[in-house]
Amino acid sequence: MPIYEYRCPSCGFQKEHLQKMSDQPLSTCPSCGAAGYAKLLSAAGFQLKGSGWYATDFKGGSSSAPAASPSSDSSPAAGCGGGCACH
Repeated sequence: MPIYEYRCPSCGFQKEHLQKMSDQPLSTCPSCGAAGYAKLLSAAGFQLKGSGWYATDFKGGSSSAPAASPSSDSSPAAGCGGGCACH
């Protein structure tokens, strides 16, 4: 589901809202009640639900990449350090 950012021109309140693409845009500021609450143009954001590669491979995993082991291969591709998929 996309995450949309809204801002109120009256009070300056700004917040991100998780909405379906089919949902109507919000128009009333949750802070002051003004009717000018408008969607901002910002970088795309979304939230993935359920299970899949994003949940099993990235969600809750360690933030550091595994250390690349040096390659003992004497082929021309050995200059890459052995941390790529060419070995």
